[in-house]
Amino acid sequence: MRGLPRFDDPNLIAGAEGFSDAGVYRLRDDLLIVLSLDFFPPLVDDPFLYGQIAAANSLSDIYTMGGRPVTALNIVGFPDDQLSLDILGEILSGGAERVRTAGAVIAGGHTVRDTEIKYGLSVTGVVEPERLLTNRAAQAGDLLVLTKPLGTGFVTTAFKAGCCPEDVLSAATASMIQLNGAGSAAALATAAHAATDITGFGLAGHAGEMAQASGVTVTLELSRLPILPGVEELIRAGNQTRASASNRSFAEAQTRIAANADSLLLELVFDAQTSGGLLISVAADQADELVRQARDRGAEAACIVGSVGDREDVAVDIRN
Repeated sequence: MRGLPRFDDPNLIAGAEGFSDAGVYRLRDDLLIVLSLDFFPPLVDDPFLYGQIAAANSLSDIYTMGGRPVTALNIVGFPDDQLSLDILGEILSGGAERVRTAGAVIAGGHTVRDTEIKYGLSVTGVVEPERLLTNRAAQAGDLLVLTKPLGTGFVTTAFKAGCCPEDVLSAATASMIQLNGAGSAAALATAAHAATDITGFGLAGHAGEMAQASGVTVTLELSRLPILPGVEELIRAGNQTRASASNRSFAEAQTRIAANADSLLLELVFDAQTSGGLLISVAADQADELVRQARDRGAEAACIVGSVGDREDVAVDIRN
């Protein structure tokens, strides 16, 4: 964002210059709007499923901020001179299904001809000021809860290479289409201090953003990480995304890795996620309750994965 104009508006609570997952603007003293946009090329062959994944991913940032999605606009790049519009119809139907499940509505959108399919949503949500979650308020003594299993990057890479077992892909897609409303509701119910969602920068990258924004150091425990079924075998087979290497390179300067860290599990903290779970910082005496509520709402993989401490010389400390 260096060199781009900055906007000085007292009602802009969270803008593009920080580590926030979405923009937040004050409409009234008692009402904030939350705004986000995301889109990407297909990860799977089924167009309806692709639409569901992309939409769930786009809705996630609203949930991360404690918000309720209200409206969405479709964003589409599609080679209509090469592919049937029936395919586009399936993609949009998949997205609409997730938006409807979230209790929001699609108000329109925009489509351009492109050589590659791209789809996503611009989502607007609302939240009361006292319920707003950010990644800026993690506190020393908190525990960290992750609400979805890791490994989608390895799964989608293996799928593209034609070597992903069907049951492994099915488990991953089920996780990717799951809305993060369950984790968000559990975070609000337990007065969580901070949250972020785990997407392209991986667990280490997004945890590092939370740590930097909050002025703390977070510890991630590899042995506690929830993992999608079959992913460890895919890691051993070398199904690593290019983003994993760049994520690790980016995070290394702010990360301390224990000398005895399990090398296979370590790959998971740098794996680029699509529509990953929420990483929530909550008071230690509320962590088990947050996990219970998240699981009761459908986030069955929710578990404690680490802790928050006073700021040290690194943002992220990774241990076995």
